[in-house]
Amino acid sequence: MLKEKLLQIPHLPGSYQMKNKNGVIIYVGKAKDLHKRVNSYFNRVQTGKTEKLVSEIADFTYIVTSSELEAFLLEINLIKEYNPKYNILLKDDKSYPYIEYIEKPYPRLKVSRYLSVRKKDKKKLFGPYPNAYAARRIVNLLNRLYPLKKCEGNPKKVCLYYHIGECLGYCEKKPEKEVEQKMEQDILGFLNGNDKILKDKIVEKMNAFSESLNFELALELKKELDYINVILDRQKITLQDFTNRDVIGTFFENGYISVQILFLRNGKLVGGHTDIFPVVSDYNEDMEDYITKFYERHEIPKEILVSEELNTEVLQAYFEHKFVTPLKGQKKGVLQMAIDNAKINLQNEMDLTRKKEKFTEEANEELKNLLHLDILDRIDLFDNSNLFGDWSVSAMVVFKNGYPAKNEYRKYKMSFEKNDDYNMMREVIYRRYQRALVEKTELPDLIIVDGGIGQIHACKEILDTLNLKVKVCGLKKNDKHRTNDLIDGDTLEIIEIPRDSNVFHYLTRMQDEVHRFTITYHRTIRSKGSIGSVLDGIPGIGAKRRKDLIKKFGSVSSMEQASLEELMEVIPKEVAITLQDYLKSRKEEKAKKDM
Repeated sequence: MLKEKLLQIPHLPGSYQMKNKNGVIIYVGKAKDLHKRVNSYFNRVQTGKTEKLVSEIADFTYIVTSSELEAFLLEINLIKEYNPKYNILLKDDKSYPYIEYIEKPYPRLKVSRYLSVRKKDKKKLFGPYPNAYAARRIVNLLNRLYPLKKCEGNPKKVCLYYHIGECLGYCEKKPEKEVEQKMEQDILGFLNGNDKILKDKIVEKMNAFSESLNFELALELKKELDYINVILDRQKITLQDFTNRDVIGTFFENGYISVQILFLRNGKLVGGHTDIFPVVSDYNEDMEDYITKFYERHEIPKEILVSEELNTEVLQAYFEHKFVTPLKGQKKGVLQMAIDNAKINLQNEMDLTRKKEKFTEEANEELKNLLHLDILDRIDLFDNSNLFGDWSVSAMVVFKNGYPAKNEYRKYKMSFEKNDDYNMMREVIYRRYQRALVEKTELPDLIIVDGGIGQIHACKEILDTLNLKVKVCGLKKNDKHRTNDLIDGDTLEIIEIPRDSNVFHYLTRMQDEVHRFTITYHRTIRSKGSIGSVLDGIPGIGAKRRKDLIKKFGSVSSMEQASLEELMEVIPKEVAITLQDYLKSRKEEKAKKDM
């Protein structure tokens, strides 16, 4: 059947979709010549990830397009729609931190992730920075050196920052335009690469503190200057045109691609991103998929340098940004540096990557065979938390092909607040899968509940009402809170698993992950709930001000230690005084009880 179908494929561009025996699309690809590309899977010996893909192919379909670019666009849309198991998934689902300069209504600086601001206009982004710590430290330093607006909200009176000269009092005063413009010019100048501005400003402040005999503050600024010098020393100028660009270097060996992306901003190397993944289709196709996914979550600079193997015309047409393959000069040297780093990363990490991948795949396969499942691509795990009977929550984590899929994790706040694990399980299972049926989203091959037979019954009861046939198992912990028993939801028998086996460590890893995620959510809810209960009934504090206080201080103890000025950054002076008095009397009453 497949042989006859392969002969009928035309020599035209298009997208092809590989399916398993259940008709599920497991891979989406594109080709300039569909006939040659699809036949290549079956007319030669395959190895690694491609061999595993071919072993699962039971059928295929294809869609002919008028051009290679059209095939590329179709492939991207189909991958988004079907999320096939063999298409590349980025391991890092977070975007890098940037420093955001907000001009209106008041000049401010903040650390932002690219995804949270890319759709907003009138915002200036600088970065990416190698980590959030570096970005925050620079923002804090700029806030100390320049009188920017620092508080949240829009208070009616000036706060402590104004009185110590670190704010121009935007809420009450009208700063001179010339002062604001000079400050903005300095800050943007530094963020655009003029290091001398910041260094001179730090030295100026240090001298002022020293002259006023405030040696402690002068020493603090000296440490900041040393930190800035270290950061700037690492950012050696590599290109003199000061253009924002990324440089994508790759190295391919033994079925694996290593990627090194260098971020150059204003001619300086500010950071980088590395990844290693197995080839499924071929080098070009997998790299084009990878680049597409990467720039869905990251800023696309003015120019991107890539090696000559990649189809720059297709990438440039899709992204509407310059993709260039330099042949000589400084740009060629920077690209070669990225390629060399990709090669070193692959050589250093290859053994570890293979061992990790082998362990994960073997453990997932063992679990599949242990439970007599035909397919085990997706596992949903649930856990409940209702410490002390308050703020009951549930959470779900997802593992796909052995790896956590964190963008699929979900949190659930229960509709009741009592210690009732079985009803909590019924509620969370109904909410999760009733919605999945309505929205036609992906369903799991296995559901694991963190509990025994009662939890299994509660889960299966709801699945039956939804007419869903999904395997359910339970994971019980021993008295030391460690993974102990796996219970088959069909037979309710305990499945013996050797404690030193891959599958046992795999189950422990999953159980620890769902427990960690649930407890973290529970602590967040409990913390906010306890603060909210303290604030209830205080005159002048309604839902919005309570939310603002929680966001600003995070805990009751932080509010108790806050000055009046700090409270006034969030709430009016009269309300702040009332809150201070209440917290003081509450603390004194608590101290009396403890005596």
